[in-house]
Amino acid sequence: MLHWFDSIILGIVEGLTEFLPVSSTGHMILTNQLLGYGNDTPEELKTFEIVIQFAAILAIAIVYRHRILQVFGLGRKASVKGLSVDSLPKRGFNMIHVILGIFPALAAAFLFRHQIKELGFHTAPVLWALVAGGIYMWVTEALYESGKVKRTAETMDEISYKQAFIIGLIQIVSAVWPGFSRSGSTIAGGMLTGLSYRAAADFSFFIAIPIMTAATGYELVSNLDQLRAGTLDVGFLLTGFIVSFVVAWVVVVAFLKVLQKIKLKYFAWYRFALAALFYLLVMR
Repeated sequence: MLHWFDSIILGIVEGLTEFLPVSSTGHMILTNQLLGYGNDTPEELKTFEIVIQFAAILAIAIVYRHRILQVFGLGRKASVKGLSVDSLPKRGFNMIHVILGIFPALAAAFLFRHQIKELGFHTAPVLWALVAGGIYMWVTEALYESGKVKRTAETMDEISYKQAFIIGLIQIVSAVWPGFSRSGSTIAGGMLTGLSYRAAADFSFFIAIPIMTAATGYELVSNLDQLRAGTLDVGFLLTGFIVSFVVAWVVVVAFLKVLQKIKLKYFAWYRFALAALFYLLVMR
């Protein structure tokens, strides 16, 4: 039976891990194990996880609301010498960047959706994804700091279409391998293509909005029967939704403020430690 305390714990875990390069999938599986659900996750809990993911999407959409308006050509107007012009850069970040950054991952996720769902319910692939993703981020940062990667984009408005597409291709790995971390693959991928740490993080967080909306929307439609049946307590859903929203908002805002002080290798160490914990508590 689901308890309201579980909704708080799961909401916190979702909000903390969804946008950081640590794998929300791995954390949710491990948390479910610690809460006593084992490998047989109740259908009600799967539906609940979809709801709290929507809360995290809403939180990051609010953080990047001005960028969203820019992409849709709804930026604020400014008057310059009597002429009304867009205050946001005309050649800056736009919808083409978004499409190039999300299309490869969405296409791969749709084509291999059944295999991905099956893979996601097994802990061994997620454990290895934690390790592989950690190594990938560690190597990326080493190359980046050695000066072997030429930095060409300090902000999102300087990202080229080629860079956006390459990041989209790299993101395929996280789309088909649960636990690899979507944010980890995009941030590190952005750095490899020449983006600054901040530009890579901004791009990663921004394209998470359409990707997660599409993926979570698909899962929601697939689980409509659970919502219609009313088997989930409204208070349980609402508690998890609010907690996930608040935590996700705080995490993204805080992460962007201390970005330059937090290295990818720290997240890599954390992933290795989580993989070890994963093995001890779940695999053995």
